[in-house]
Amino acid sequence: MKVLKWDDDLAVRLPKELVEKMGLSEGDELNIVDVVGRTLVVEKADKRAESLERMEQRGWSAPEGYKFDRDEANER
Repeated sequence: MKVLKWDDDLAVRLPKELVEKMGLSEGDELNIVDVVGRTLVVEKADKRAESLERMEQRGWSAPEGYKFDRDEANER
């Protein structure tokens, strides 16, 4: 992979095989978990789980039967 300039940031293009293996799609976010030597350890961010955890910490709950569905929400 090649590191490219993107505005004021740097970016890399991910090979198709890696994208498929990680189950990534456009709009997904990745977290850099660790750097071991010259190797980045990344994970796909689970925004749904993070949101549910924040709601629980605040004592909030979703309405009965509610589900987080990005595609359905974008259709509204």
